[in-house]
Amino acid sequence: MATTNRTAGKATWHNWAGNVRAVPAREVSPASVEELAAAVRKAAEDGLPAKAVGTGHSFTSAAATAGVLIRPERMSSIRSLDRAAGTVTVEAGVQLKHLNAFLAAEGLSLTNMGDIMEQTAAGATSTGTHGTGRDSASIAAQITALELVTADGSVLTCSAEENADVFAAARIGLGALGVVSSLTFAVEPLFLLTAREEPMHFDRVLGEFDQLVEENEHFEFYWFPHTDGCNTKRNNRSQGPAAPVPPVRGWLDDEFLSNGVFRAACAVGQAAPSLIPGIAQVSSRALSARTYTDIPYKVFTHPRRVRFVEMEYAVPREAAVEVLRELKSMVDSSALRISFPVEVRVAPADDIALSTASGRESAYVAVHMYRGSRYQEYFTAVEQIMTAHQGRPHWGKVHTRDADWFAGAYPRFGEFTALRDRLDPDRLFRNDYLRRVLGA
Repeated sequence: MATTNRTAGKATWHNWAGNVRAVPAREVSPASVEELAAAVRKAAEDGLPAKAVGTGHSFTSAAATAGVLIRPERMSSIRSLDRAAGTVTVEAGVQLKHLNAFLAAEGLSLTNMGDIMEQTAAGATSTGTHGTGRDSASIAAQITALELVTADGSVLTCSAEENADVFAAARIGLGALGVVSSLTFAVEPLFLLTAREEPMHFDRVLGEFDQLVEENEHFEFYWFPHTDGCNTKRNNRSQGPAAPVPPVRGWLDDEFLSNGVFRAACAVGQAAPSLIPGIAQVSSRALSARTYTDIPYKVFTHPRRVRFVEMEYAVPREAAVEVLRELKSMVDSSALRISFPVEVRVAPADDIALSTASGRESAYVAVHMYRGSRYQEYFTAVEQIMTAHQGRPHWGKVHTRDADWFAGAYPRFGEFTALRDRLDPDRLFRNDYLRRVLGA
């Protein structure tokens, strides 16, 4: 989670990974949309930029500001549940883990979600957080309405029927159009997923990639650099009965091996990089096959206690196999030593202006480095491969792209920036990151 430290009277905010820091002029924690609108107006009166921040799980400086930092902790309630409409309305600061638990207790669920749930609802959606799905898209694609406080303190209610142009963009708005105060998500009756996790050889995964995607509702895999080993995961709806991972097996796999032992292995690899290929060989064989059935958030999400820095690109799905072969070839032929697995997921096309899956089926390729490691050489080489295949970077993860580049990568980029000009002509919600990716 993002934290704030105070030194000599100044508060320094930093993100979860620790690679982004900021010293805001002041922090505010509004408890209502009225207080939020007043805080936005006050920032404008004082000539200070304003940025809302969630739990700091972005690896970019999307939320960093030297102006007014808006904290969401006091806007974290469930506003309403409409069973007839199949929707739930939550305030921006609700963490996904609390939303998931609330919905499950009510016999409901989101259709799809990412693999961690520490983020706030607004933070996760504003940067395009996603899971994997053949037919079901990102968390933002499940939004049916949202409430947005704009630069003049106005409160806009947005949906496909009301302020539709804002709705088309603000579901993934990067904090550039205003401060999201509430979100309405589509939900459905609680269901069961059967997860089948299985080691598989790299060449087999790529050879069967399209088949694995088409035959499973949710397919993903991890490739361990310096090896030919992958761990695959197939999640599909099940009639049950529920058969969760036994507690001891869950602790062994998800806490002891995937977090405790892995953290120690990363630390050893950071101190002695020459050991990383051997450690990778062991890691790729550490988790054996398992099958279990449980409610969605207990299948989709996992604890992530080993801190890292991440880059992720969405490439056209038809380019995925070639991209992964080039990535493996690059690692194999280089002096790089990579301790973290590469994560691969998929998503259908959606209709959100700056979604990485906007207008095209996509495959996501995510690369990570242990926190504190030198990641620039690896990430630069990865980015060259991804951009050569029309990849689009995740808005909340490390990348070097700028507004001129994005204008060519997103057909609706101009639509978004024109809306920004209308809603925030004086750039109240500016920061260095938005200046780079959206232009001045």
